[in-house]
Amino acid sequence: DYGIFYEFISAGEWDKENPKCLTLDGVELGKSYAIVITTNAGLWRYQLGDTVEFTSLNPFKIRITGRTKHFINAFGEELVIDNTDKALAIACGKTGSIVSDYTAAPQYLKNNQNGCHEWAIEFKIAPFDINYFQVTLDNALKSLNSDYEAKRFNDIILGPPKIHSLPIGTFYKWLKGKGKLGGQNKVPRLKNNRSIIEEILL
Repeated sequence: DYGIFYEFISAGEWDKENPKCLTLDGVELGKSYAIVITTNAGLWRYQLGDTVEFTSLNPFKIRITGRTKHFINAFGEELVIDNTDKALAIACGKTGSIVSDYTAAPQYLKNNQNGCHEWAIEFKIAPFDINYFQVTLDNALKSLNSDYEAKRFNDIILGPPKIHSLPIGTFYKWLKGKGKLGGQNKVPRLKNNRSIIEEILL
């Protein structure tokens, strides 16, 4: 009714050159999608860059879950920022810790070891037990994301997360080195490759 045609790209298709697009009749509850819009004002199949999840199909209702550039899907786990932010909040609540900044990336298969997610976390208040924090974070991610849970089953495809606790100021120094200090610049939370985490962990 407002001159906007919506299409939706499933999480596993975001980084493909010719992703499969769905119309409203093909979307499902609880899955992450990128929005594509066409308008009679001149936009043609424009990707907004936001990721959404449908909370209702009748009527259609969505909530923003992150950005299409910030995800991890190296093993089919389809992890988005909404998952990681919520999981960190759970882990912090159970370990008495506070996270000031973080980023995560895939660690690929090597030396006959399973891949995993590698986290670089700067704590404002460190957890009393980093191993318990890691287990709690892992379990929270499983409860929030069924694809992640499936890939973590018996450590067959994806091993437990690997966590690096960083000194306070690490991310500030990284942003400063990139010339990206200021309110408009933020640390990318998730990256589907290792370009950012390897710079930060140098």
